[in-house]
Amino acid sequence: MQKLLSRPLSNPPKHSFSYFFSYSVSKTTYDPPFSPISKPPKPKPKPPDPTPNRNPTPMKSSLPFDFRHSYSEADPTLEPIGFREPKRFSPFGPGRLDREWTGTSAPVRDEVDSCLVEEERIQVLGDPLTEEEIEELVEKYRHSDCARQINLGKNGVTHNMLDDIHNHWKRAEAVRIKCLGVPTLDMDNVCFHLEEKSGGKIIYRHINILILYRGRNYDPQNRPVIPLMLWKPYAPIYPKLVKNVADGLTFEETKEMRNRGLHSPALMKLTRNGVYVNVVARVREAFETEEVIRLDCTHVGTSDCKRIGVKLRDLAPCVPILFKDEQIILWRGKRDQERNSDISDANEKSSGT
Repeated sequence: MQKLLSRPLSNPPKHSFSYFFSYSVSKTTYDPPFSPISKPPKPKPKPPDPTPNRNPTPMKSSLPFDFRHSYSEADPTLEPIGFREPKRFSPFGPGRLDREWTGTSAPVRDEVDSCLVEEERIQVLGDPLTEEEIEELVEKYRHSDCARQINLGKNGVTHNMLDDIHNHWKRAEAVRIKCLGVPTLDMDNVCFHLEEKSGGKIIYRHINILILYRGRNYDPQNRPVIPLMLWKPYAPIYPKLVKNVADGLTFEETKEMRNRGLHSPALMKLTRNGVYVNVVARVREAFETEEVIRLDCTHVGTSDCKRIGVKLRDLAPCVPILFKDEQIILWRGKRDQERNSDISDANEKSSGT
């Protein structure tokens, strides 16, 4: 027994890990860490269609008004003196609309029966809302966290905004519209174009917040076809806004008015994309005592300054005589002098009789 125990082992056992590692290396291919992963082959691109539709069917729309980029900020009675791009470049795309682009608008082809259009609008609106229904809609859509909101900027009521309004009307009875910038100078004009172009009705108006109601009988399945503008067209060239010599003044008088305006205290300071609801009333009130006023439009932008000047020229009314360093100089014109002379003449006649 001792002899058997004292006999050395002829084949000692090998270590299990070294045996497994040597076996795996010998039997399989060794894969080191961070080896590059082979990417799958890219799919082959599909061959182009041999017969593309080069002549798409033009879209037809039954909307009874001329298509423009902006309805509230463009004056259709003012003819441009030039264009910055050829008229053949329609913003609706080549061959996508059955109307011809004139450089500023796409006029409607057929004659429009205004009475029939108004009857259809009244039919869609249905019976007038009661006070309780109006209060319920206003409470639902007037808050700033309303999901059904459209922002109206310096371009005013644009063509593509009409499509956004109808998209909101698919799932909501009304839409909240927040107005900012130059269009807020004339909110009546904004409300008019929103109601006329969309067919809805303004049921709430507070400063720059509007709520546009779609109507009782509005059917989203029968909404009008609104072809979208693919890009914003270049603004045409209009006559010069500020003349070298203002009407009714000489060159020296015009120069004196401009210097007086630049050195006078600013009536108001306007901010970029602000709310200008009370600007027209302030300007009219200032013209009762002042002949020239200045509006400080720092950081507003040169383009917006000119838009503000055009609006005030028609609403105040007044005469813009200078745009310099984002400052607007307005002259009230000679209308007050003529009115005072007429009143004095009438008083003299009445005293003589």
